Amino acid sequence: MWGDLGVGKTAFVRGFIRAATTATEEVPSPTFTLLQTYDSGLGTIHHFDLYRIEHEDEVLELGIDDAFADGVSLIEWPGNMGRWLPHKRLDLTLETLGDSGARMAKLSSDDPDWQARLAGMDLQG
Repeated sequence: MWGDLGVGKTAFVRGFIRAATTATEEVPSPTFTLLQTYDSGLGTIHHFDLYRIEHEDEVLELGIDDAFADGVSLIEWPGNMGRWLPHKRLDLTLETLGDSGARMAKLSSDDPDWQARLAGMDLQG
């Protein structure tokens, strides 16, 4: 998930996780722990916050390769992954629009199958 500080990345993740688990699920920011996991109908949701990563190889210590093999990975500050950033991914970019405080979300991917995968997700489960 791409976007400047304070644009709403963690708020988006909270909404996603609560939609996939329960409306009362506690979803703390993993700014200091770097990773939080949640069981859901989608499988395990891995919430990474890589803002404090200083070297791209540190993501391997977090088990990010295992996370990609199982469930859903939501990654704040994915640019800090460097060469470990997967090519087949769905990117969400959040932007603030002017002084109004409104946000715009953009989805993009180099993977032609992402639309079919999203259409099959049941976030109510």
